[in-house]
Amino acid sequence: MLENYFPILLFILVGLAVGVGPLILGKLVSPHKPDSAKNSPYECGFEAFEDARMKFDVRYYLVAILFILFDLEIAFLFPWAVVLKEIGLFGFIAMMIFLGVLVIGFIYEWMKGALEWD
Repeated sequence: MLENYFPILLFILVGLAVGVGPLILGKLVSPHKPDSAKNSPYECGFEAFEDARMKFDVRYYLVAILFILFDLEIAFLFPWAVVLKEIGLFGFIAMMIFLGVLVIGFIYEWMKGALEWD
């Protein structure tokens, strides 16, 4: 009866080895020379400040939203490319409309100066 559970035990041990092994290996092999730049907190592209209610530029969020938007565009392009032969001309035209809307939005952002970082 116990031999039925051996594959499960083996699976758990291999999973732990794959998960914990690289962490231990990285700790043993990596150089241990921390300096002030490595130990400083980095969150959102500017120096840390004292007050959490301090105002900062909203353009950081615009760039982040544009990144997410174009990242999702690529996520839609891969499955579309796989089934392009099955969906035919209608699917091609639909994706070109989708890409056109994204390009028009990107050009609008560019012309408004939202991507300029002073």
